[in-house]
Amino acid sequence: MMETVTAALNTLSSFIWGPVTLVLLLGVGIYLSLGLKLMPWAKIPHAFGLLKQGRKASGDGDIPPFQALMTALSATVGTGNIAGVATAIFIGGPGAIFWMWITALFGMATKYAEAVLAVKYRETDQLGKHVGGPMYYIKNGLGQNWQWLAFLFALFGTIAAFGIGNMVQSNSVADALNTNFGVNTQLTGSVIAALAALVILGGIKRIGTVAGKLVPIMAILYIVGSLLIILAELDQVPAALMVIVDSAFNGHAAAGGFAGATVLMAIRFGIARGIFSNEAGLGSAPIAHAAAQTDNPVRQGMIGMLGTFIDTIIICTMTALVIIISGAWTSGETGASLSTLAYGSSMPFGEYIITFGLVIFAFTTILGWSYYGERCAEYIFGTKIILPYRLLWIAAVFIGASQKVNLIWLLADVMNGFMALPNLIALALLSPVVFKISKEYFSQ
Repeated sequence: MMETVTAALNTLSSFIWGPVTLVLLLGVGIYLSLGLKLMPWAKIPHAFGLLKQGRKASGDGDIPPFQALMTALSATVGTGNIAGVATAIFIGGPGAIFWMWITALFGMATKYAEAVLAVKYRETDQLGKHVGGPMYYIKNGLGQNWQWLAFLFALFGTIAAFGIGNMVQSNSVADALNTNFGVNTQLTGSVIAALAALVILGGIKRIGTVAGKLVPIMAILYIVGSLLIILAELDQVPAALMVIVDSAFNGHAAAGGFAGATVLMAIRFGIARGIFSNEAGLGSAPIAHAAAQTDNPVRQGMIGMLGTFIDTIIICTMTALVIIISGAWTSGETGASLSTLAYGSSMPFGEYIITFGLVIFAFTTILGWSYYGERCAEYIFGTKIILPYRLLWIAAVFIGASQKVNLIWLLADVMNGFMALPNLIALALLSPVVFKISKEYFSQ
């Protein structure tokens, strides 16, 4: 029975993450970028200026704009930046990184549009909290005839959260600590569940506060650790960049334990892992941005688009350069093991950068996705679901740490793909609203 379910989910996953969805994700990003006249690229310095100002609250909302971005980043900066990058290189070759960059550059416009619409169409729930995201901009932006699409997004989001944002994450942490330090998986599960409970039971304000402190610290430590390795081998960086660009258009022959990759594999896995890492187009991040204390959708949109830039252009690139410069990419290892080998062979205790990076990244992902799943569940069941959902979430964190989660991972993968489709339809249909609001803001 389980084998049949697994086979069915595998088939569904291959279909939902096949060429059609990937072309849609990239296509919507390109369309929005062109419609915005490439504004997201030109306004990166301005967006960082807004982010600095965003530490202070101004306007309606529950958390400062900076904390909204950190909450969104807490969910996206995770295993995708470490294991996902390594998997992309293992299957698609170094050229996959080039296509991750392309996905991120156009994904910035997608994230911008998501955050703009999230703030414009958000609501206040019965508890006085600001709620928003794709289900709300579908309902309030597209009208009654599209209610079914909003419901589907919320349903897929509620289910997907337990996989990608919960059990898979606690399992990754437990496995890493057990492999490297011999820590019992149930003990790890208990500690993570207890720490998660302390934050999650406090709601978005506590999640925002913790994310606002933990995410910048973990990102800076990871970047500094990576930079130390890159700067020590600075003369090899130009060659590594050449390998990435050349492989993107010519594929890469087998080398060492690396089986070789075609251009098509580089494109497919570059785009897929890029989306998995930065979540542009999935519709998750706008749920966090809807809680921001702001009266201006465009300002939050610009802060929101930085999530994709920081996640993929900065953090994923660091991981990729270390893997390529170290030569570990031809070892035949994949996933977190490949990243661990690359960092471990490049500097003393380098493997601990990966181990502790995975632990902290996974923990913050659990926090961010708990909020996403809770908002999706609230859309369907109302505010009465909030406490039961939080308690169920904490229990699932513990269970995931010591169980085989292959089936959960597959289900989450499928549901993530299903989340993207309603969101992309809404982004395309509501794009004139995004263009109009943006034009008005920048013409002032």
